[in-house]
Amino acid sequence: MRNIWTIAKREFDNYFNGPLAYVVAFAILLPLGIYFALIMWVSSQSAAMGGPAPQSAPINWLFVFLMIFLSPALTMRLLSDEARMGTLELLLTAPIRDFELVAGKWLGAFMLILSLAAMTLVFPIIMNNYVTPSLDWRVILSSYLGLILVCAALLGLGVGISAIFTNQFAAFFTTLGLFFFLWFMINLPAGYLKQGGDVFNYLSLSTHFSQSMNSGTINLGDIVYYISLTALGLFVGTTAIEIRRWR
Repeated sequence: MRNIWTIAKREFDNYFNGPLAYVVAFAILLPLGIYFALIMWVSSQSAAMGGPAPQSAPINWLFVFLMIFLSPALTMRLLSDEARMGTLELLLTAPIRDFELVAGKWLGAFMLILSLAAMTLVFPIIMNNYVTPSLDWRVILSSYLGLILVCAALLGLGVGISAIFTNQFAAFFTTLGLFFFLWFMINLPAGYLKQGGDVFNYLSLSTHFSQSMNSGTINLGDIVYYISLTALGLFVGTTAIEIRRWR
């Protein structure tokens, strides 16, 4: 565990040594801030006519949607760049396990996203001051739990793909293609199948978040799904590193 934390802290610091962390933060927080302002403005206009109170769930949905496109940028260089520059061989000679290396890289990226997610807590806090009665914090906690699980899964898969390639751009586009498929495409056959459509819905990244956790419903199946994707990504990454070690 100490090795994982050491690698994670190093990767977390490396993000801020370059422009990537600031670009990702800007690309997430600016759209969320604009969207929040629009939600509050529309709600203030409809409040006079007895309209619905503002909700923070759409903001979390936008956060996750942006992560589909931004998480490949966070993970593309984590292991592929190490292999390209030849530093991966040096890491493999260090007294760390392959899983610790992969998990540390993943945790470093995950800590960055957790930091950004924590900043967005200001939105429901502000909303709560303008809503009577107060916001349903159970829905908010469920939504944030879903956001955290989705981001963990995306980063896990991204790290796994990064371990396979030595070219970070190949890792980026492969990861982006996989996320696009899992979010937009995989559940399309469900609308045309009379039987077996539930399987495609279950495999969809968006279904578990949009139709369940972001609406305040926490199911064990949703949690297992995202944890399984995270574990799959870390397993693929560990296997790829082991193959490189024994070549």
